[in-house]
Amino acid sequence: MQIKTTHLSGLLQIEPRVFGDNRGFFYESFNERTFLEQTGVEARFVQDNHSKSARGVLRGLHYQIRHAQGKLVRVTRGAVLDVVLDIRRSSPTFGQWFSSVLSEDNKLQMWIPPGFAHGFSVLEDDTEFLYKTTDYWMPEHERCILWSDPALAIDWQLQGEPVMSEKDKRGTPFQAAEVFE
Repeated sequence: MQIKTTHLSGLLQIEPRVFGDNRGFFYESFNERTFLEQTGVEARFVQDNHSKSARGVLRGLHYQIRHAQGKLVRVTRGAVLDVVLDIRRSSPTFGQWFSSVLSEDNKLQMWIPPGFAHGFSVLEDDTEFLYKTTDYWMPEHERCILWSDPALAIDWQLQGEPVMSEKDKRGTPFQAAEVFE
């Protein structure tokens, strides 16, 4: 696997080594030993999540203020614009975001450490998004930052109004959101 750093400290883009031939392809999507050796991150994953979405769906920006989750994310079908926002007040990149297209074709993954808000917009129909988390989902600690906050000016690469949950539509503006110290 090839690890690429981003301008947000701790946020990593991972390109797996893919073996392909006339039968299809094979790659290791996760290997604990290799992940630790290549990233220096010791992550214990406790939950796997899988979502399927239509083109135009937007999910996020989500995080848990307590029991913060590290996430290893990827797309197995279709494509998304994956968006990560640094919400660690002590970070030099506090309030900055990073985005990358993750797709079944490029097979890229993102390691999102605790202390970041995360979301994605769906670029193709029937997109399937998988992610491993380092802590369990705890709805009482879940928070949502407003995806369209003009202070963040995130380009979600939307083709019209997004399809969203009511929770995501009512996200908290960044300046008023609970963040990590």
